This record gives sequence, structure tokens and C-alpha cells, in this order.
Amino acid sequence: MTDDAPDLLDRLYAWLPMLEPRLHRRERVMAAPFPPAWRDILQGAVPFWRRWPAHVRAEAEPMIQAFVDEQTFTGVQGFEVTEAVKVILAACAVRPVLRMGLAFYDHLSEIVIYPHERLTVPGHGDQVLGAAHRHGVVVLSWPAVEKGLKRPNDGHDTALHEFAHIIDLADGSIDGVPPLRASAQHGPWLDALGSRLESMRRGEKSPLRDYAAHSMPEMFAVASEAFFERPAELRRRAPRLYGHLRRVYGWDPDERFPRSD
Repeated sequence: MTDDAPDLLDRLYAWLPMLEPRLHRRERVMAAPFPPAWRDILQGAVPFWRRWPAHVRAEAEPMIQAFVDEQTFTGVQGFEVTEAVKVILAACAVRPVLRMGLAFYDHLSEIVIYPHERLTVPGHGDQVLGAAHRHGVVVLSWPAVEKGLKRPNDGHDTALHEFAHIIDLADGSIDGVPPLRASAQHGPWLDALGSRLESMRRGEKSPLRDYAAHSMPEMFAVASEAFFERPAELRRRAPRLYGHLRRVYGWDPDERFPRSD
């Protein structure tokens, strides 16, 4: 292969983009300059972004670019998917996988956004804020997404909750057990979440929203909300659960975001 081969391939991919391997395209998009207008969007609409130090934003920006490029955003019932909507949702999605990588969303097929605060979703009811389907579709109420962002410390964030379900799905099923870093963690993980689930069902006090007691998948998603929004409280009141979530997500949101190794 000659030195000109990469250039020829890039020109071929530009002509027929569907032939470009996903990883190649992701790397190319992540290497492009981050649009300054997107920083303005994030600064204005995403409170957790404003709290992040500069080096964490620098880590997140390429991932946000790739997420916007790769994902299909669909507005329904009159909702208009603007550039700002895509960038905001990309930031929400990147937050939990910041130290895990975008590969955890390779099975995400579409993000459907509604203009109403409550949704009717078959199989989920008629008072739904969001839903994640086993075939990789995330459904979101835009008002619920905005409310979650505006209340960054209440442990309730609709977008984060649904993207946690998609992370859970990365190993093939939404079962409350996301891909773990070591097989030896499987038993302790089930014990930590299972014991918390049972204690909540017995009516014991918990730092998690009551919805966590619905099932193991909801326990993981609600615990993820608490991990990112109320880390100090979760670490104090449920240290074992907090430790497992820290290992899953690869960092501690309450430690001012240490750099990756």
C-alpha cells in the first residue's frame, strides 16, 4: 500500500460515506475542531457543563461531536429537532460514558423526542417521561429533559436515566447489570443492587427515588441518577452501592474529575 492510500480512502469515504467504517468516522469526527457555537449552547443550557473544569470539557467535546454525528434524532408530534437539542442531548449522553467510551452506545439506534411533558408509550403507560427500548430506541419528553437539567442536584434526570438503560443494554439485555470491568464483580454487583432493592421494598429509607424499587433495571438507572447528581449523599448513605457505581463509570463525580490515566 502506498503513502497515498489513506488519502484515496478518505476521498472514497467522502464520496460514499456509507462505506466508511464506524470507528474510522468516529475518530475523524472527534479530531475536528469543536464548534464555538456549541460551547455557547452548553454553557447556557447545561448546568453540569458549567461546573466541569476545563480539562473535563476538553475530554467531553470530541465525544459530543461524535455522538451528534452518529445518532438519529427524531422529533414527533410537532417537535423540532434543532442543533441545540442535539448538542444538549449529546452532552447528557456523554456524561455517564465519559470514562467508559462511546462504544457503549453502538447499539443505540434512534432518539425520539416529544414536545409533551408526559408521554403515552405502549408497554410503559400514559404518564411516562422517557423510555428505553430493547431494540436501542430512546424516547424522551423534551420538557422532562429540560426540567432535569434545571434541577441538577435533585437526583432525578430523565435523559441520564434513559441513557443509563442503554448502557445497561450494552451487554445484550436491560437487566440491571451493565457490562462490568471484571467477571468477579458480577456477584457483588447483584448483591449490592438486590439488597438495596429488597430494603426499599420493605419500606426502609434510601437515598434513591422510590422508583428504584420497581425492578433491578430501574434500580441501576435511578442509582446512576443519584451517583451523578447527589454523589456525596449517596457515598455517605450507601457506600457499597456508590463504590460499585464508581467502578462501573470509572470515576468519582465528587472528586473534581481527576484526569484519566
